[in-house]
Amino acid sequence: MTAYVNILPTRKREEPKTIGAGFQINEEKAKELGGQFFGGKRRIRPYLSGRDLLQGSRSLFVIDLYGMTESEVRDMAPEVYQWLFDNVRPERLQNRNPIFARDWWIIGHTRQSFRVATENLSRYIATVETAKHQIFSFLDIEIAPDSTLVTFAFSDAFHLGVLSSRAHIVWSLAAGGTLEDRPRYNKSKCFDPFPFPAGSLDLADKIRHLTERLDAHRKRQQVIHPDLTLTGMYNVLEALREGRALTAKEKAIHEMGLCSILREIHDELDRAVFEAYGWPANLSDEGILERLVALNAERAAEEDGGLVRWLRPEFQTGASPVAAVQEDLALPETVKPKGKRTKEAKAAWPSTTREQIQALRAVLSTYGAALPAEDLAKRFQGAKAAQVSTLLEAMSALGQIREERGRFAA
Repeated sequence: MTAYVNILPTRKREEPKTIGAGFQINEEKAKELGGQFFGGKRRIRPYLSGRDLLQGSRSLFVIDLYGMTESEVRDMAPEVYQWLFDNVRPERLQNRNPIFARDWWIIGHTRQSFRVATENLSRYIATVETAKHQIFSFLDIEIAPDSTLVTFAFSDAFHLGVLSSRAHIVWSLAAGGTLEDRPRYNKSKCFDPFPFPAGSLDLADKIRHLTERLDAHRKRQQVIHPDLTLTGMYNVLEALREGRALTAKEKAIHEMGLCSILREIHDELDRAVFEAYGWPANLSDEGILERLVALNAERAAEEDGGLVRWLRPEFQTGASPVAAVQEDLALPETVKPKGKRTKEAKAAWPSTTREQIQALRAVLSTYGAALPAEDLAKRFQGAKAAQVSTLLEAMSALGQIREERGRFAA
């Protein structure tokens, strides 16, 4: 049995990862090494970490020679070859991984699937894995992200807009974990099961337009004010939403980042995404989660029937190394209850997914003990155990209920 999962051409840790400190260089060294383009591609690329994205770039670069032979590097870029020969090769020859020792001039974990998925893109989406604020941004395709960033092979502003919306932020905060006091974006829990809206083309274009405004606004203000950080801007945005007075420092950031405009764009984007889902604009966080869980279950049923809502159909349904199959979420097997149960009158199984979720929560809240999906299904006239199990798994993944060895409790 499966719950709905986004079939995406990338996964977490699909970023190029260096094995050897000599691959990372500063801007001065990048200039010393001469031309950055050789072998048909840009080989000395800007290198961005989560800290760089949120707090300001350190102007680091990475030498990325993926796809080139040793002799090609030596002939086309002798300065680069000598730098790596002196500063990387000694360390790599001692590496216990024979591939890293053999291909010492290649950065290490090359993440071929991410390269293939972004081959024809001019940009992609990234967010910081662990941060106070979950901020999604477009990065230029020439930028190499490090392992503190979660990346998505999308260049369409529609996807960035939905990921930046309150709908996805509420979901990711509920589904993800934490590190100390900071939310942690777990891609398999926060992104893979998240159901994107399937609204009209006009609404999708509206979301794209607002997202391009959002991305341009943030980047423009940071160019004008080099000390302005995304963390600073979103700290002020949080204060504005809470209605608390700004400190002197926050007032300065408010003026530099034009944070009232930032808030206005985000609010418009939230309304557009809610409209694409067909939701009212005043939903509570609980209401958002409830509807997303229901939509997840509906999408699972669609995929069981053969309908797959591809996120990048031009890539995912064409000739690519990505398997066009649904993935399992490793759902636990149903555990049969032990002992006798008191016979109870069966309630009618609601017709809508939202009402079904409410009915399951009501039973679990009043029962007080953990129940298997099969037992819960038998409490409703017309309910199927498979459908009930799918709903319970989605509710558990979002923290609305808890799962105990195949049994579920409020």
